[in-house]
Amino acid sequence: MICGTPRPCQVRGLASWAGELVRTPADSIGTTRKDQIMGIRFLSPAVISYLLLNTMVTLTSAAAQTAAQHTALASDSNFIQMAMSLGLLQVKLGKLAQDKGSSDGVREFGKRMVADYSKVNEQLAAGAKQAAYPHPVLLRQHQQTFNRFNTMSRSSFDQSYMTEMVSGHTEAARLFEDEAKNGRVQLLKQLATSLLPGVQQDQSLAIQAAGVGSDVTASASRER
Repeated sequence: MICGTPRPCQVRGLASWAGELVRTPADSIGTTRKDQIMGIRFLSPAVISYLLLNTMVTLTSAAAQTAAQHTALASDSNFIQMAMSLGLLQVKLGKLAQDKGSSDGVREFGKRMVADYSKVNEQLAAGAKQAAYPHPVLLRQHQQTFNRFNTMSRSSFDQSYMTEMVSGHTEAARLFEDEAKNGRVQLLKQLATSLLPGVQQDQSLAIQAAGVGSDVTASASRER
């Protein structure tokens, strides 16, 4: 009979002994073996508790690791879906700006967004396909943003559009920067890293254009 809190060597010895019993044919077990088997009935509660606790800790640790991996992959999935949707929105709003913008600066900015994000969207779509993610779609919140601008009067469009460009690019820059630092899918992490400078450049241009409230043509020309 084993008493007290078991030491690791005792637990390992017990496991080895149990393994030998499993491998030994029933008809070859002698009196000593039978005595040992009977001894299992008198295991210390501390030994049983230790074994059960050790098993539970192992299972909990494995479950936690699996959950962490799923969370990390979900973050990559969120990045590619959100990035592609933001890119599609920029193209759609850029086309609207060329049509509804009152100032040359807003129309020029919209033209640049169409050109820049058409290229970005091609790279994002290719990366998503290679990493086995769904085809890019415009998410509901971004469709709602487009619908709001699509029905907006021409007189209200310019200022609202440039405000949206600042907030949209701030969101995009944060999204790409986070994936570049913390992405777990290597292909998407590299893609975010390569596209981040361009997104940050458009963010700076949007802030500048919204600040002066007028022509962005000269700024766009200098940065090309």
